Amino acid sequence: MRTKKNKGFSLIELLIVVAIILIIAAIAIPNLLRARITANESSAVGSLRTLNTVLVQYATTYTSAPAAAPDCGMPPAMINLQPAGGANPTATSADLIDNVLAAGTKSGYTFTYSQTGTDANGCGTQYTINADPTTPGTTGQRYFFTDQSGVIRANATAVATINDQPVS
Repeated sequence: MRTKKNKGFSLIELLIVVAIILIIAAIAIPNLLRARITANESSAVGSLRTLNTVLVQYATTYTSAPAAAPDCGMPPAMINLQPAGGANPTATSADLIDNVLAAGTKSGYTFTYSQTGTDANGCGTQYTINADPTTPGTTGQRYFFTDQSGVIRANATAVATINDQPVS
């Protein structure tokens, strides 16, 4: 008499494999989401550092004597820093940042720029930039703030301001 060999896996064996895969996924997915949030926050801080540098460069490049607003000092809007589109850079299209950052949203953060002070000629002398998570808790946990001082500050629960702790 011949015996028949079983080929393949039993239902119990398949269920055990599926259970192991689900356990691994339950452990890995939250870590992946935390890593993504950390990456988005790092990108936001890096973008704020870039903006601080670019704004100084803009003010240096487009300030001339006699100064005439808005082509002097800090730009009136972040869109003024966008690429020139093949033309020569000007005060309204300075070609200092990419289109993504100029649009105000990058890596899960929304960037809000405001010119907050002008001199007697109407030239921008002060600014603030806020970087807020597009979806708090999903794209980022912390809110960031910077101004003409170049110090980047963070708040974990609300929109960051000048009174928050600096980012190290």
